[in-house]
Amino acid sequence: MDQLKPQSEKNYSLYAAKPFLKWAGGKTQLINEIEKKLPIDFKNKSYTFLEPFVGSGAVLFWFLNKYPKIEKAVINDINSDLINTYKVISSKPEELISILSIIQDEYYAHGGNQEKKSEYYYHKRASYNLRNSEKTTQAALFIFLNRTCFNGLYRVNKNNAFNVPMGSYKKPTICDSDNIRAVSNTLQKVEILCGDYTQTLNYAGENSFFYFDPPYKPLNNTSSFNSYAKDEFNDEQQIRLKNFCSEIDNLGYKWMLSNSDVKGMDQNNNFFDELFSEFRINRVKATRRINSNAEKRGELNELLITNYANEPNLNITVI
Repeated sequence: MDQLKPQSEKNYSLYAAKPFLKWAGGKTQLINEIEKKLPIDFKNKSYTFLEPFVGSGAVLFWFLNKYPKIEKAVINDINSDLINTYKVISSKPEELISILSIIQDEYYAHGGNQEKKSEYYYHKRASYNLRNSEKTTQAALFIFLNRTCFNGLYRVNKNNAFNVPMGSYKKPTICDSDNIRAVSNTLQKVEILCGDYTQTLNYAGENSFFYFDPPYKPLNNTSSFNSYAKDEFNDEQQIRLKNFCSEIDNLGYKWMLSNSDVKGMDQNNNFFDELFSEFRINRVKATRRINSNAEKRGELNELLITNYANEPNLNITVI
C-alpha cells in the first residue's frame, strides 16, 4: 500500500522526539530543575532509565535526546490505552499516520462549523469508548481525542469511559507525521510495559535511575484531575509508592520523584515532609498551565525528592 510508505527520505534519528500528547501535569516546565537534581555522575555513566508513570513522555524524550549514553529505557503506565498508543507508534508508525491523516482531513473539512465538529468529536469519543477497534485505530482515536478535547485532559469514569468534552481549538494539529516518526525511532530502545509500577523493578540493573511522576496529590478538593485511571491514586497509594521507593533505595538504585507541594497551600499539611523525611525534599518553582479558571494559572511550588545527595549551592530550597 503506497500510503503506508514513509513520506520522505528524512533521517528521523536526527530529529528530537517530543511528546505526541497534551498532558495535564506534563513535566516540560520542570525539566531545568530535574536536570539540576540529577546524580553528579549522570553524564559520565551509562544509566538505564526507568519511568514507572510515563504519561506523555516529556521527561523520557528529554532524557533520551540529552543523554545518548542511555542505552536502554523502560517505561510503564497503568493506562492501557496510553500504552497501546506508545506500542503502535513504536511498531506501526506509518499505519498510524495514515489513519490520523484521514481523521484530520475529515475534522478540518467541517471548517468553522462548530456543530458539525462537535458531532464528529462525540462520535469518535463513543467509538473510542467501545474499545473494539483494532489497536492502530484505537491509538489514532486516542491521539485525536487528546488533541481536540478540553485542555488535553485525560479523564475516565469508573466504567473506564473517557468523558472529557470537546475543546475550543480552531485547527489543532492532529497528525504530526514528522514527530510520530521521530518518536517511533526513539522508542526502538525503550521497553514498554503496562501495569503496576512495581514491575519496573524487574528490569533494573547496574546503574539504574528511576524517575517517578505519579498522579499528584490534590492541593485541595477541587484541584484534582481525577480520574486518570478508573482507580484513584489516593493517600494510601502515595504511601505505597513511598514504600517502593524505600525498597529500591535499599537495593542501591537512585531515584527522583516529583509531586505537588501541599504545604504551599496549607502550612500545617506535612504529608510529604513526614512521609519522605528520610530523603532529600526540594521545593522548586513550576507553572500551572491547565486550570479551568485562568486566574489560577501561574507559578507554584512542586516537590522533587531524591534518595541521593547532589552538588551543593543549587538555587533551590532544601528542607
